[in-house]
Parts: sequence; structure tokens; C-alpha cells
Amino acid sequence: MKSKRYTARQERPINRETFIKPWADAGLMADASPNDPAPSLTIKDGVVVEMDGVAREDFDLLDAFIARYSLDLSQAEAAMATPSQEIARMLVDINIARQEVLALTRGCTAAKLVDIVQHMNVLEMMMGLTKMRARQTPANQAHVTNRKEHPALLAADAAEAALRGFQEVETTVGVSRYAPLNALAILVGSQVGKGGVLTQCSVEEATNLRLGFRGLTTYSETLSVYGTERAFVDGDDTPWSKAFLASAYASRGVKTRFTSGTGSEALMGHAEGKSMLYLEARCLLVTRGAGSQGTQNGSISCIALPESLPGGVRAVLAENLVAMLLGLEVAAGNDALASHSEMRKSAKLMLQFIPGTDFVTSGYGSIPRYDNMFGGGNFDTTELDDWYVIQRDMRIDGGIHPRQEAEVLGVRERGARAIQAVFDAFDFAEISDAEVAAAVRAFSSEDMPDRDRIADIRAAEMLKEGPITVVEVIRTLAGAGYTDVAANLLEMQRQRVIGDYLQTSGIFASKGNQDYQVLSALTDPNDYLGPGTGYSVAGRRWAQLQAIPQAWDPREFLADLDRQTAVPWLRDVGPAEPGSELEVVVAVGPAFGTAIQRTLGDLELREVLTEILRGIADEQVGARVVRIHHTSDCAFIGHAGAKLSGSGVAIGMQSKGTTVIHQQDLAPLENLELFSMSPNLDLETYRQIGRNAARYAQRKPTTPVPVRIDNTARLRLIVQTTLLHRRETELVEEKAPTELHIRPAS
Repeated sequence: MKSKRYTARQERPINRETFIKPWADAGLMADASPNDPAPSLTIKDGVVVEMDGVAREDFDLLDAFIARYSLDLSQAEAAMATPSQEIARMLVDINIARQEVLALTRGCTAAKLVDIVQHMNVLEMMMGLTKMRARQTPANQAHVTNRKEHPALLAADAAEAALRGFQEVETTVGVSRYAPLNALAILVGSQVGKGGVLTQCSVEEATNLRLGFRGLTTYSETLSVYGTERAFVDGDDTPWSKAFLASAYASRGVKTRFTSGTGSEALMGHAEGKSMLYLEARCLLVTRGAGSQGTQNGSISCIALPESLPGGVRAVLAENLVAMLLGLEVAAGNDALASHSEMRKSAKLMLQFIPGTDFVTSGYGSIPRYDNMFGGGNFDTTELDDWYVIQRDMRIDGGIHPRQEAEVLGVRERGARAIQAVFDAFDFAEISDAEVAAAVRAFSSEDMPDRDRIADIRAAEMLKEGPITVVEVIRTLAGAGYTDVAANLLEMQRQRVIGDYLQTSGIFASKGNQDYQVLSALTDPNDYLGPGTGYSVAGRRWAQLQAIPQAWDPREFLADLDRQTAVPWLRDVGPAEPGSELEVVVAVGPAFGTAIQRTLGDLELREVLTEILRGIADEQVGARVVRIHHTSDCAFIGHAGAKLSGSGVAIGMQSKGTTVIHQQDLAPLENLELFSMSPNLDLETYRQIGRNAARYAQRKPTTPVPVRIDNTARLRLIVQTTLLHRRETELVEEKAPTELHIRPAS
């Protein structure tokens, strides 16, 4: 025997996920593996001789690197001696500043960092993120890719992403040889949307570095680090080579962050029986020791693995917090597809969205999921409106803001035209006007014409190997009339020489007359110390976040009501007297047929009243129409009508269409039948309401009127309901009911 409810739940998206029981020896534990070491540190003559239970002579390459480069030994003894729970309490204590916490945590070993966060629940960790975020102002990063590697679409999408407020735009490739063209397209497009947006092309490091040298990228986050020695050796260099590579980027003014994330070592088969969180703490110490200003963490492409385990999402939040405890910029994941369940996906996001991180996502798919070459993406362009509304609901800055459609179309066209001009000047394969037009309006790359891929690859190789650099791009754009875009690109090169945006958490912001003001942990430090401190959404930024295109002015709705002119069709013929005959009184509200002419379901009130009267007549019962002036409440309108009815039965109607069948000997808030959702009522239903009222008047057995249930109506129409009821209530007056006659239609 099976429960139908269990069967129905099995079809829910959540049950398409994989859930497993922990297995410590395989590294399939989100945290608290029995193989994780206890915190410990021994220093002799300024040298670490033991760390987290491992003697110096037994250090692997990560231990050696962390001990030498990652720990602040001037603070280490005090930090390790401070109880972990005490440091955890400092994280949520609004009287203790971020810098005071950092002074201790920079001396903590990996096991100590894990021990600290293990004393915290999810809410407390979120409080920790609020305080420990390096940059006060949160931001966001966009993914801009497409399956056809179409340059016009890439440039248009990058321009739109920049216009919407993304501070970084990241692309990648399906075919690696396309990398220079993709980097060029998003670089040009982004600077059309907003000067100062940082861009990168996520490809193999040597290629990525060369793109940076040519000025085609301005940041990189593809330097992957791992928490075990074998994962490094088999997978990706060593901590020393990563440190050298980070220095190479910095020497050319390219902002760099490392990438790591919960679960990567288990996925590679090199977890060494340790928990995912402990190994991530080691990664983050390597990141800090290598001199990187920040990290992309939050499990990234491995997210489904920790989410298969108990406490997995908590562990991901904990790794974000550990990164902040080390003073790193945090691009907090939320980029790879995390769940089939919209509810679960949103719950995971809120852990970073509500407290704020340096980058709430390390790649919001500002393109359709179909075109996202970063594994599909957790959110895509179809969910932008959801994001904007949640920001508006919570008064939270999620790093982007809404724009009107005409403005978006304009910047998309300019982005596509700009890259068209560059391709033309460099004698690359032509971007036609038809391609530009398609890119402006496209939903996805399926809407774009195919290109000569061989010619594009040839152009990409020329760009990679030849003499063209960003300088030639700037000259071309200036000569083609895109002087503002050229100026933005030139300023980006100047900023690379200055190097201020290489500071931890550096982004560019427009403030006052400065378009390239660097916001970083140095110039925009997070100073949260409880209510009234830290970052707050106010002023111009709050106005920007509120201005969603679909928001309408309720005053204009009421003005539209006033403009709805109609030939008067109800005539007041004097006071309504109690009846003595068999009848049904139809009692209407103060605004019925005057200030309000249509129901919430967009039915004309004249037609609605006509159908009700026809239904009463179908049962050979008389009817009168009266207006109730002293109330706008549907129940009391109906009850007042029933007191006037010769049969004691009446139909009460608010002007928005809500209806009740009432009887005089019932309490006002009791009734015979209530039809509370007027959008679900059609004319035939109103006629049946009339028939039923007449049958009640005759004391005949009566089956209630069936109505369609649509629980989404309240979501769609509650504001209109409020405004219509407000208008009706405005017309309430202490006046006796009046009799109404319907004027004949002309």
C-alpha cells in the first residue's frame, strides 16, 4: 500500500538530488571528520616546529608553505591560546571591531579556524559575514558566454551586464582558441555599459596571462589551489608556483584572486580522509600565504557534492567566513547550479545575499542557462527580476539594479556596434548589420546566425600572437566615434599602472564627479559594529534598487478610475423601505456603478447586476436593488440588504465584485454563501448566485454555487483590491439605504 502524498512528493524537484550518508575515509564529510586534527601550534626560535598535530619533519608541502608564509607568528601564540568559542563570540559581538578579530585569526592554523566556526550556527555565521566582509560595499559578478562564441552577442551581453551594475564580467570558451576574441568582445562591451568594469577570460593560465599582458583582461580568478599535497601534484602545480603566477599578474596590474572550494579534493580522490571544511581552511591559508588579495570560494563547481551531505550548505557558508577571517576578498560562489529545487537554491543563496559578501555570486549568469559555459549557472537572465524584487523586499544591496528595456536595448546595440567597428578595423571576419540587429534582441545564441568559425579562430590566433594590443583597440574605437568607450579603456590601462585596485576587494565605483574611485578594504573598509554602522542601502542607491520596471504608481491607478467615464446607469429613487413580498434584495456598495465600473475580474458591473437579476427571475422571485451607504464591508452590505428584504434574503456586493448571499437572522459575519475571490467569478456564476438566493428566499433545498479556486489571485491582485476598497470606503457616509433603478441601455 502506498501513500498518494508520498508519491506526489517523490516527483518534487528536490527528489532529483543525490543525498548520501557520510563516509569519513573517502572525504565525504562536510565537516567534523574523525580524521581532522585538533588545533595545535608550537613555535621555537621563530620557527613553527609543530602544527595541528604534525611535526615539522613530517610536514607535507602545504604544511611547509602555510607554516612559513601564511601564519602571522607575532599573533599566533595568543591566537592559539584564545579559546575558539571566545573568538566565535567576538565574531557576533557588535562591540568588537573587525580589525581586532583579524589580529587573532591571522595567527590561527587551519584546524583552529575550523574549530572557531564549528562553535557557530548558520545565523551567527551570517552575522560574522556582515562584520568580516573586507569591503564595506557589496558587489556582484556576471557570467557572459555563449555556445556559438558569437562576438556581437558577447559584447551586447557584457554591455548590458555592466549597465545593470555588475562590477566584474567573466567569460570562458567552448573552444580554447577562441579565448582572445571572447576576451576582446567582453572588454569592449563592458566599457560601453559602464567604465571601470573588470573583465576576465577563464582559460588555461598561460593563455590567461598573455591576455592580461596584452591588456585584454583586467582580473583573473583561475588560480586553483587544493587542500592536499597529491591534489596539487596531480592537478595543478604547487603553492609556490601559484604565488609566482599571482606575482606575474600583479606585475602587469591585473587583479588576482585564487579559487578553491569545499569538496574538490574528494572529487579528485585525494581527500586523505579529512573533512571538506578542514581542507578548504588549508586552501585559504595557502591563498593568503601566496599573497593573493582574495578568493573565489563557496564550493564553486563542486557544490552538488557538499550538498549531498548533512551540513553541506553550512560548511560552504563556514568556508566563506574562514576566508573573511583571513582578510581575503570573497567571491562567494552561488555560481554553479546548486539544486533542482528553487526553494533550496534560494535558501543557499540567502546565506550570502542577506549578510553581503564582496561578490554575492562569483558569476551570475546574465545570459540564458543554455548559453552558460560555466556549467549552466545557478541563476540566469530569466531570474533577474526575482533578484531585483528580493533586493527591494529586504532593502538589501545584492550588487545589481534594474534598468528599463529601452535603455538596455540601446546599450546592447552600442556594444555590438563597437565590436563590429573593431573587427572591421583589424580585418577580422565581418560582423554584419544583421548580426548586430540579432544580438540586440536575442534571447540566446540560438537567435544568432552562424559565423565562419575557421575565420574567427584565425583572427583569435592573430590577436594572441600578433602585434595587436589594447592600445590598437583604443585607437580604433576613438577613430570610429566611440570616444567615450576608448576613454574608458585608456583609463583602465592607466589604473593598471597606478595599481590601486589591486588592493584587497578593489572595484571601481562612480561617486560624485569621480568615475574611477577605487573601493577596497583600504578605501572602503567594513566598519560594521551593530545597528547604525557599516553598509546601508540609502539615498540614490536605495532609489535605484526600488525602481523595478514593473512597479506602477497606485495613485495613477485611482486616477484611471476617475477617467473611466460611463453613462449613468443607476438612478437613486429615494429611501429603501423594508419589503413585505417574496423577494431578494440586491444590496450594492457606495461606489457601485459610479466611482467604480468594473470588477477585479474585469467584468462590467452593469452586466454583473443584470445577470444576478436574471438568475433571480429564473426562479420566479421578485427583486429590488438598493445602495448601502454606511459601510463598505461586504458582509455588512449583505446583512443590511437582508433586513430590508421581504423574504429576509439578500445578495450583498462590493463594487470590486466580492459577493455574499445573506439572511437577516444570521449574524453579520455569518452567511449562506460567500464568494470572496471575485476574479474567479464569471457572468454565469453571478447568474447562479441569483438563482440560489431566490431558492433560499423560497426556503427550497439549495446546493451551493461551485466556484473555481485560484489561490494565485490574491498574489496578483491584492494591491488593486486595496485600492478599489479604498475608493469605495472614501464614499461611505452615514445615510440610510436608497432604492435604485437601472436605466435602460441606450
